[in-house]
Amino acid sequence: MAGVNTTPDGRPVPPPRADERTMLESWLDFHRATLELKCSGLDDQRLRQASVPPSSMTLLGLVQHLAEIERNWFQRVFAGLDVPPVFEEGGRDGFTLVPDRGIDEALAAWRAEVARSRELIADASPEDSGRLSEQEAEHVGGREVSLRWILIHVIEEYARHNGHADLLRERLDGATGP
Repeated sequence: MAGVNTTPDGRPVPPPRADERTMLESWLDFHRATLELKCSGLDDQRLRQASVPPSSMTLLGLVQHLAEIERNWFQRVFAGLDVPPVFEEGGRDGFTLVPDRGIDEALAAWRAEVARSRELIADASPEDSGRLSEQEAEHVGGREVSLRWILIHVIEEYARHNGHADLLRERLDGATGP
């Protein structure tokens, strides 16, 4: 994108002043780029390694999980689509690793989910609503949530899991940083 500032590692910097929609999407893109950065330069074996005991969380599992997050919130909740999990063997959380799926396949699936998310919300207003399942609604307190709520929630998911990715990566090879 022309005119977009980036961090030294290439991530897009959210603009310091912008309208609400631009700000929300920019922060989401920043966190998406952070996830990808945390996985760069490691082979599949390292990306499968649970490095912060006693947790079984891995960087590869985080990529898969966030593909499921994208699908759930933008396709199921916002667009009302009845779609299966991205990774069938793990249910809807995505953390289950399988021997024949490496980072290239997981990142390709995640990127496809991100592209689909962008497509589904491209012409939507932050006021537009999606519908939660009954189970999700119990936690939130209502069946309908605005796109604004969804964007903020997905940013929060990425931010929390990028914190996990920071710890995993540091334990794997000592890499630290934003």
